[in-house]
Amino acid sequence: MKPTSIDADNPLGYQKESKLLINFAIPCIISMLVTALYNIVDQIFIGQGVGMLGNAATNIAFPLSTTCTAISLLLGIGGASNFSLELGAGNDKKASKSAGNAMMLMAVFGLSLFIIVVLFLTPMLKFFGATEDVLPYAQTYTRITSIGFPFLIANTGISKLILADGSPRYSMTSMLVGAIVNTILDPILIFVFDMGMAGAAIATITGQIISFCISLRYVFHFKHIRLTKDSFRLDLRHCQKIFALGASACFNQIAMTIVQIVMNNTLSHYGALSSYGSEIPLACAGIIAKVNMVFMAIVIGISQGTQPIVGFNYGARKYGRVKKTFLLAVGTATALSFVAFLCFQLFPRQIISIFGQGSDMYFTFAERYFKIYMFLTLANGIQPVSSNFFTSIGKSRLGVFMSLTRQIIFLLPLIVIFPLFMGIDGVMYAGPIADAAAAVVCVFFSVREMKELNAKQKEISGGSGAAATIAG
Repeated sequence: MKPTSIDADNPLGYQKESKLLINFAIPCIISMLVTALYNIVDQIFIGQGVGMLGNAATNIAFPLSTTCTAISLLLGIGGASNFSLELGAGNDKKASKSAGNAMMLMAVFGLSLFIIVVLFLTPMLKFFGATEDVLPYAQTYTRITSIGFPFLIANTGISKLILADGSPRYSMTSMLVGAIVNTILDPILIFVFDMGMAGAAIATITGQIISFCISLRYVFHFKHIRLTKDSFRLDLRHCQKIFALGASACFNQIAMTIVQIVMNNTLSHYGALSSYGSEIPLACAGIIAKVNMVFMAIVIGISQGTQPIVGFNYGARKYGRVKKTFLLAVGTATALSFVAFLCFQLFPRQIISIFGQGSDMYFTFAERYFKIYMFLTLANGIQPVSSNFFTSIGKSRLGVFMSLTRQIIFLLPLIVIFPLFMGIDGVMYAGPIADAAAAVVCVFFSVREMKELNAKQKEISGGSGAAATIAG
């Protein structure tokens, strides 16, 4: 198909869907892996240099990391989705306004989160499930990493706008450079300078600030829009669209944060009643959550890679391309989910060992948790792709609902109810049941949407045929 006048200079409207998905998804996957890498690298070096209490402390601080991601996706995905829809419809000025407003909101939210954490650090960490032994480590780590929150939020959010503008490699580079810096500094500060938790935190914020500076440079070099002072003046209508379209990705992260807090407290409480104690479940669950982040980073990267393709073509009424892109993304995510399932079931002890040594009881709990809680990982590729898809086509409410299915609607009640009857094992069995239920819901709504896209495509084809007949 040749490009129309609307998208003549934008390959999103005519280039082969599989090629576009590769070009956009791979940088997104790498960017998301980099975000996960910040946490993984800290966890590995802290585990080797500080020990189990250090690992438990990073688990306690983890909800703040997911909160940053939630805010950045709310504004980044929301701004980028509206940007793509307006660009596909030919509204360049509205696209510029959406990008500028999103960036202003990133600055406001980032600074606000930093202030809140500084003011309420200790009670916040206790609420997250910190025990007396773990609290000092968590305080040291979080007090420093909170300085990087505004930079992390802005960089992650701007990277989504860069992606929507058609520069996936630049988006990837900005994230990758910061991760490399963090990886180099971690062992130097933790082992050479013997700075422990503080060293890991300083390495993290240094990488985040460098990544932000790289992303900021692109703000002055957008390819398809030109930002002016007016673009950055907050407009209620544009802000509402950003919040609506970014809500799905944001709520998915908020759900993870809520679940993590409840799970930490549940593991601490029921762990104390078991032979494992409180610290072993906290440390093991934290490691497994970070490992799962690597797999989920790939799946979420695929879903985010589809956003500019789906958004642009839906705005341009090319529904056949929208459907094909979605099906390619779901198929790829499901295949990768199966690979992750095999790794989690066959090599749990080897994976846990990367993060430091522990007692026999420590490894026994970790292996059981891995094999049971992650049993239905092979179904986890469907939900992120589906929820992001509905957001990309402007159906924000359905996208929000889909994003809440696994974490809030199914998993959260189960990790509260099951331990009442099964003790700490109840947390483990809640995972696969929630995964199965969420997959069923997502498949139902996705199949329904595919039928609607087919109907819309037939209407357009029929209209074009009738017009050609009249002209003839």
